[in-house]
Amino acid sequence: MDVARSAAAGGGTGAEFRKGWDRILQRLVAEFGQNVFQSWFARLKFDGVEGDVAVLSVPTPFLRSWIRDNYMTRIAAMWREEFDHVAGIDLRLRLPGQKNGVEKAEPAEEPAARPAARSTAALAEAAAAVGNGEGIPLDGRLTFDSFVSAPTNTLAHAAAIEIAGATTNGAPRYNPLYIHGGVGRGKTHLLHAIAWDVRRRAPERKVRVLSSDLFMLKFVSAARDNDTVSFKNMLRTSDLLLIDDLQFLQGKGTHKEFGYTINALVESGKQIVVVADRPAARLEGFDERIKSRLAGGLALEIGAPDAVLRRAILERRLESMHKDAANLHLDADVISFIARNLSSNGRDIEGALNRLVHHAAHSGERITVEQAEALMRDLIVARESRPVKIEWIQKIVSQVYKVSRQDLVSERRTQAVVRPRQIAMYLCKTMTPRSLPDIGKRFGNRDHTTVLHAIRKIEGLISKDDLLRREIETLRRRIEDEADRDE
Repeated sequence: MDVARSAAAGGGTGAEFRKGWDRILQRLVAEFGQNVFQSWFARLKFDGVEGDVAVLSVPTPFLRSWIRDNYMTRIAAMWREEFDHVAGIDLRLRLPGQKNGVEKAEPAEEPAARPAARSTAALAEAAAAVGNGEGIPLDGRLTFDSFVSAPTNTLAHAAAIEIAGATTNGAPRYNPLYIHGGVGRGKTHLLHAIAWDVRRRAPERKVRVLSSDLFMLKFVSAARDNDTVSFKNMLRTSDLLLIDDLQFLQGKGTHKEFGYTINALVESGKQIVVVADRPAARLEGFDERIKSRLAGGLALEIGAPDAVLRRAILERRLESMHKDAANLHLDADVISFIARNLSSNGRDIEGALNRLVHHAAHSGERITVEQAEALMRDLIVARESRPVKIEWIQKIVSQVYKVSRQDLVSERRTQAVVRPRQIAMYLCKTMTPRSLPDIGKRFGNRDHTTVLHAIRKIEGLISKDDLLRREIETLRRRIEDEADRDE
């Protein structure tokens, strides 16, 4: 494209537009940070102005889609602040060998709901974003500094820090490190944090982060092109290989190659970190030798966030937001409401906070608990409607208090059985929609008045006994984890 000609048509000179674009790039660094800039904006190129539209280009479809969905509004606003006659942005795909190096972008479509299975097109875009074989782009927000540590994730957090240090200082430790847990527990956060820390302290190290999708697509593409040697070399020359969402890895051949890769890296003293949503023993389709290898290093679970962690996540996120909006404020009772009502997953918690902050910024109103409840209604309903089964409650209570499930439904009246039975009945009433008679039937056909007595007894004890209250909170989390695994 002839930048000077397009600039003249748009009411400015090519040099002026170039200087304006340089200022925009500097503002992007200042606003989003160097890490985010390198991940998403470093390959963004200014190609000129056509009429009242600034033309930008990127080298991959994935990058174009990501910028368009997440940053286009902000970039367009920066252009208007530089040149008030620039009305919009045309983000194009930059293809080698094509005239002017760009392909006109298709009209933006409304975002569709994410399908349950990954489409071939989505996998191809992910692979296109990693043409150099280094893996998926790292998220600049996911560092050790921004991770909130708590009892439910302390061991995994400490292991991740040790891994990052050992990778830069010598022999691997806990190899492989396998972290598992439900959705939104911070597994991917730790994966990216390890990669950032190693790249910062030892930039000469080859660090590769691959999603299971990308691993699978690259393996299939290499097999189709009869070039599996390059694929193997790409993986096995890694000093640190990090794999996200292993449970999605599919295909017998892919599983075998993953197993070969693990063995080769471990035997050559290279570090591997893998995260998944379930223990290694429950991975579907994987050979028992692979499961044994994964469990044979250090396997750690991240539990559901407790009340303290939920509040800490909210406060840390608000602190980060204050850097961009100093007048941003949520009252303590609103923060407590969010932490109390969204307990299953960190992403829901952050999503709810983003929703409230967006509303406050655009309405100019101070958010009250009533407004928070109205804005979060769908998230609260989704959590409340998650099914919890009575047999799960009986199972977890039996495990914790070392009594059998048969004891819970029996006529035994020893204290060692009566108290766990009452706790189980209380949890059934507070965590399921079952009626008192229904609960009584599941506990040896007991009368509903017996169930009511048990509920009132535990309620009274909780109000006076902090230790029991914490025990029951722990039971709730374990039961919710059981529901997450069953989804």
